[in-house]
Amino acid sequence: MRMSRQTLIFLIGILALSTILRLIGIVSRPIWYDEAFSILFSEKGLSAMIYGTLSKTGAGTADIHPLGYYTLLWGWMNIFGKSVLAARFLSVFINLASLILVYLIACNLFNEKTAFTAAVMFSVLPFQIHYAQEIRMYSLLSLWLLIATFSFLRGRTGNWKWWILFGISSALAQYTHNLAVVYLFPLALTPLIEKDVKTLKSVSLASIFAVILYLPWLIHLPAQFSKVSTSYWVERPGVEKVFTLLLFYLPHLPLPNKLLLPGLMLSTLTVALATFQTILARKKKLPGLNRGVWLAYLAFMPPLLLWLISQFVPIYIERALLPAHAIFCIWLAWAYTQTELPKPVQIAGFGLIIIVAVMGLFQHVAYAGFPYGPFSVLDKRIQAEYQPGDIVVHSNKLSYLPAFYFDPEASQVYIADISGSTTDTLAPATQEILHVQSYNDMQTAVNDKNRVWFIIYQQSIDEFTEQGYKTHPQLEYLDQNFALQKIEEWNDLRLYLYSQ
Repeated sequence: MRMSRQTLIFLIGILALSTILRLIGIVSRPIWYDEAFSILFSEKGLSAMIYGTLSKTGAGTADIHPLGYYTLLWGWMNIFGKSVLAARFLSVFINLASLILVYLIACNLFNEKTAFTAAVMFSVLPFQIHYAQEIRMYSLLSLWLLIATFSFLRGRTGNWKWWILFGISSALAQYTHNLAVVYLFPLALTPLIEKDVKTLKSVSLASIFAVILYLPWLIHLPAQFSKVSTSYWVERPGVEKVFTLLLFYLPHLPLPNKLLLPGLMLSTLTVALATFQTILARKKKLPGLNRGVWLAYLAFMPPLLLWLISQFVPIYIERALLPAHAIFCIWLAWAYTQTELPKPVQIAGFGLIIIVAVMGLFQHVAYAGFPYGPFSVLDKRIQAEYQPGDIVVHSNKLSYLPAFYFDPEASQVYIADISGSTTDTLAPATQEILHVQSYNDMQTAVNDKNRVWFIIYQQSIDEFTEQGYKTHPQLEYLDQNFALQKIEEWNDLRLYLYSQ
């Protein structure tokens, strides 16, 4: 596709806007457990990661994620270092590549006006910005699935090279995250729904090719599935996910309580307007209707499929819907630009999107509550008063691993999750390669120590007090056996100092 000079300037401008938004807070935003895990795990190298993932536990494999992203991050960090900034830049670059794919898909389906609109929406909506900064695999998952979508569209023209790319990108998506299938399955069903026999044959062959490429990891999938079905923290979703999906897709979550209702109302209006225009386009039999409906299908079928599967095995995590959200941006752009929407209403609709985007972006940059924390500063604070015979104990791994990342030499330990519980996600084999240290209970952790620095999230305390307990059991043990010296608040983290 040949671009005019004006088109190229506009596209560069959108890329610049997208880059600026993705750099806001990229250093100041604290990391959390998952990000610390990604860095600490990836730096160990491929053989260690295979051991830390596929080693057998009582509940299946040690970990549930394939190693595509971790391997890429390992190579990236070998070049650019393992700082938070360096690691986050990988996700930024990947997400910017996805922006180009969103533009190309929209341009292939409609025209440059719709493509530019979709690209702007992709650039400003906080759901994309958040995971463009996070040191996790979701931006990479989205990129592979958008490549698969673009290849699917181009392959329908009859060029078999696009179907090869479809198979490769589909396999790479599965190597990135096991939930890639909730997007690939509806995508592959498209020709069956449309009764397009020629495309159905092509997509079937390309899917078989993808399965063959994925086979080396596919054989381990049952054991990973066993781990998910017995030891996974996700709860069975209810009908509330209809509302939270709208909030994730537009302003993003979490939001302050005072913004939840306005955010939901504005999001509902935005989607309702696009839905109404889609229905109206069908009544008027407007050109491009089938493509618009197909986009809505790809935007909302993956969350529905994920919700249905989660009624049996809870795996509903919104961040796995990042590729469906990219398609959602194109659907919104089509509904607002290609369905004869009156100009004043069109402007009002875009205004709603800008309002929710600003609302979510501000919260994205400002939020520092659970599960985040100022771990680097907290480590330095403890070391300033650390004495021989002290020990730093974390209530659980969520605060421990980020603190360990910033100061791996410090005498820090954490209390392990109850074995076999839904929070018991850090298997012994994974702990072994990370070189982290845990104890089953507080008594064992603090044995013969003169002073104990104890770190716990306020949320963990609240979970017990809401059940009628006086305080958290770990705090209760420390109160009974040590003298409390002081308490400090670090956002949602609480730092206690106890002495004999």
